[in-house]
Amino acid sequence: MVKVKLTVNGRAVSGDCEERTLLVQFIREKLGLTGTHVGCDTTQCGTCVVHMDGKSVKSCSILAVQASGSSVTTIEGLAADGGLHPVQAAFKEHHGLQCGFCTPGMVMTAVDMIDRHGGQLDEQTVRQELEGNICRCTGYHNIVKAVLSANAEMHGGAKQAAE
Repeated sequence: MVKVKLTVNGRAVSGDCEERTLLVQFIREKLGLTGTHVGCDTTQCGTCVVHMDGKSVKSCSILAVQASGSSVTTIEGLAADGGLHPVQAAFKEHHGLQCGFCTPGMVMTAVDMIDRHGGQLDEQTVRQELEGNICRCTGYHNIVKAVLSANAEMHGGAKQAAE
């Protein structure tokens, strides 16, 4: 067993786990934050995306011990002051979800994408950057619309997806 210490959603946490415990397992099982989903365990689906030290990562590809000392933000950590994060609100407004299983990973990927591109997003870039996130329900059109809408709100005047 090893001791893992992290800052998760702004709160210092620690726990003991086996050396082979994945970060996604630690987040869900030790911390009880079940918004981060387990899909494929092979980094293909993107349902487990979190932000580690400000960057989007698939938490099924990182051991908890490797993340020790890092700052992690999960989907539960996005909303502030009782309101949704602009990306969460855009997904709701534009129906960027159906079953909801992929949604936390999509939202976390979108937040990172918007932050990295500083408002310079277009439909092609969003579609390209979502390739590592699988959705089996929506066909991506409304997800792309939601990302571009949130981008416009957060940075003003960005291009929108075709209706």
